Amino acid sequence: MKARVHVMLKNGVLDPQGEAVRHALGSLGFAGVEGVRQGKVIELDLAEGTSEDTVKEMCEKLLANTVIESYSVEMV
Repeated sequence: MKARVHVMLKNGVLDPQGEAVRHALGSLGFAGVEGVRQGKVIELDLAEGTSEDTVKEMCEKLLANTVIESYSVEMV
């Protein structure tokens, strides 16, 4: 069993990496990109029977900084 956790900065939090990507895309000739938000994806290999609630607890305690980041969990 696997879980995929998507972590992104919350709206209103400055994203310097996203801004650097947006600028680089413009420099490479890709017009029309008005904003970029960069995040991370964490894939977990889990023992059978591990619940989504357990994965959310992992996010709250370690995987996401919930002050500035939001997350979503996808069980696959």
